[in-house]
Amino acid sequence: MARYRGPVEKIERRLGVSLNLKGERRLAGKSALEKRPFPPGQHGQRRTKISEYGLQLREKQKARYMYGVSEKQCARAYKEASRAQGNTGENFIKLLECRLDNVVYRMGFASTRRLARQIVSHGHILVNGEVANVPSIIVKAGAKIAVKEKMKSNPQIRRSIELTNQTGIAPWVDVDREKFEGIFTRVPDRGELGIPIEERLIIELYSK
Repeated sequence: MARYRGPVEKIERRLGVSLNLKGERRLAGKSALEKRPFPPGQHGQRRTKISEYGLQLREKQKARYMYGVSEKQCARAYKEASRAQGNTGENFIKLLECRLDNVVYRMGFASTRRLARQIVSHGHILVNGEVANVPSIIVKAGAKIAVKEKMKSNPQIRRSIELTNQTGIAPWVDVDREKFEGIFTRVPDRGELGIPIEERLIIELYSK
């Protein structure tokens, strides 16, 4: 299945949870999920019983839409996580967190992961001084992430940095807002993330 490019707030309503797909609207309390906390469509308010497979699939969809990854990328992350030492579920989430587009989002250079992916794809981000235009690059601890000089005046990036006064900066990144650069100091622990995903169910789905 290709990456979803439709109205993202419908996804949050269908899954019943905020995935931070809309930046300013969410912070302003204007998200569609807050206004209509039930699935979209004519039968959205009906109660339905979800099967075990349905629960597993829903968690995978949450991860895919939250991090903006395709089915192929999600499956690849599972394979890499299963080969690594430690808990496969935690490894899976940590891999998604270490994607370049997600790190750019965590540093506050973009208000959403979708915007971060666009900024990276257009070649506006430097990793250790080199242009990086592949959003799925895995960032290593200690890497320096910076916005290109000509993009420091971009209104979307400047507004995103302003919004970090409300959202705060993740504790595993060290950001200099005036210089538009930061250091990915370490890979975060699962307990720090606070994301509404039960990765155990995703691993169960892929391991069948």
